[in-house]
Amino acid sequence: MPVEIRVPSLGESIVDAVIASWLKHEGDNVSQGDALVELETDKVNVEVTAELNGVLQKIIKQEGDTVAVDEVLGVIEEGAAAGNGQKTSAERQQPPVQAASKDEPSTGQQSPLQLTGEPRRAPTGQRPPVQEASDGQRPPSPLARRIAAEKSVDLSQVQGTSPHGRITRDDVIRYLDEKTQQVAPTPDTAEQATASPVPSPAPVQAPAAAQVPPPVQPLPHGREERVRLSRRRQTIAQRLVEAQHNAAMLTTFNEIDMSAVMEVRSRRKESFKERHNVSLGFMSFFTKAVVGALKAFPRLNAEIQGNEMVLKYYYDIGIAVGAEEGLVVPVLRDADRKSFAEIERETAELAKKARENKLGLSELQGGTFTITNGGVFGSLLSTPILNAPQVGILGMHKIEQRPIAVNGQVVIRPMMYVALSYDHRIVDGREAVQFLVRVKELVEDPETLLLEG
Repeated sequence: MPVEIRVPSLGESIVDAVIASWLKHEGDNVSQGDALVELETDKVNVEVTAELNGVLQKIIKQEGDTVAVDEVLGVIEEGAAAGNGQKTSAERQQPPVQAASKDEPSTGQQSPLQLTGEPRRAPTGQRPPVQEASDGQRPPSPLARRIAAEKSVDLSQVQGTSPHGRITRDDVIRYLDEKTQQVAPTPDTAEQATASPVPSPAPVQAPAAAQVPPPVQPLPHGREERVRLSRRRQTIAQRLVEAQHNAAMLTTFNEIDMSAVMEVRSRRKESFKERHNVSLGFMSFFTKAVVGALKAFPRLNAEIQGNEMVLKYYYDIGIAVGAEEGLVVPVLRDADRKSFAEIERETAELAKKARENKLGLSELQGGTFTITNGGVFGSLLSTPILNAPQVGILGMHKIEQRPIAVNGQVVIRPMMYVALSYDHRIVDGREAVQFLVRVKELVEDPETLLLEG
């Protein structure tokens, strides 16, 4: 009996998605729970799974199509069990195809994955499908697929470097760079090839025509490249512009002496990790400090709705994470009720999920304030953009040894610049400056975090 594959509910305020890639082909056997198709939404990628055992009979919507919630993507014919070693009826009707020898290069025409059912042919004007992982790992990311197709890269030759072995955009670009370096000889190599290794007793000057000039190094990716923006990147661009247009955004700065925090970490890090099985980082200190400052200045934990200001007395702190497809901000719920260990553990888990594209929509919604750390990339100072509808965001930066004056003496201390961007419509400059000063005071005196964080 045919069963329709439909777009599931995508979460609050998300009404459609783009088909990033089909993970199965027409005619493939599927088991209940197998991932069939990957959908790209404004916030996360969602995998649609099979609800029963059978055969993927028909793909209705193609990669790149925009689909709405509950729209039909394809059809599964119920009854065939996946992995039983039997071919489908479509496979039995397919004429035999001679397999290529292991020594023969790939022609790029048909792969074993295309021999089930009707051969997959790329429509006129479209790129042929890219090979999927066949070793049990997750398939390549959609962006990696696009680049591989545009550059005619065989993904089976690319080594994935992510923790789960998935091939990402960076892996494909690294592979292209390595291939370019292997093909193009360097000027030093060319000179060595044209030079005589042993001087002749009676040297004869070679004619000018025999001199081989060093080859010109080719550009690895051409002079220009046109790449479609992913759905998430389009949404990020739209939201950032909206934040600047809709909010009266202003940024204030301060600097923090990190000596006390670094001393506590140095003294406690080994016992902390042994007891909690997680490292003691800076994020827990800053999260606690932000919560303490938000309690003192509640307008930084609010949002504007029409002609009203909504003050929030819960503290769901967004932690900005740079992922392959763009920046995401998973939310640390009820941060005021969590210990240092719980904050570090949950922050690490959220960051890992973000990098592996495994975040759920519920983990991205409802934050009240955001912390972003450009210091991990080497940023010394920046002005973070608000994560609307929030009215405050704290920017952390790189720690540097700098000379400062302490009690009339010049000393070298580990210093960090911090920045607070805020919405001037409901947060006055006085409140913003005092908020950031309070964060500074709490971080420079970590013991107070136990009382006020």
